[in-house]
Amino acid sequence: MSSATAVTTTDFDQEVLKSNVPVLIDFWAVWCGPCKMIAPHVDALAAEYAGKVKVFKVNVDEEPDIAGKYGIMSIPTLMFFNEGKLVDQIVGAVPKSAIAAKLEGLL
Repeated sequence: MSSATAVTTTDFDQEVLKSNVPVLIDFWAVWCGPCKMIAPHVDALAAEYAGKVKVFKVNVDEEPDIAGKYGIMSIPTLMFFNEGKLVDQIVGAVPKSAIAAKLEGLL
């Protein structure tokens, strides 16, 4: 079971844009090999930063409107939101430490 929750078009604004804590979104797809490589990192960080950061996953095949709105061209793409604004992103598979460093910068 993933520690990161799926977010959909229906709840995106409330969960991400109106969040009172920083948000990390993992844009992924079932067929994406690099997405599977970073999934354990994203899940671990969701658990480690519980209460301080919200961590969500967006399946680009199931939520094309969200992916399109943010111009997702390659996956995995990790987007970092703070106070309702996109403040940073990482494209591609990266070490857990690189993701954690971005999160630390938002706290």
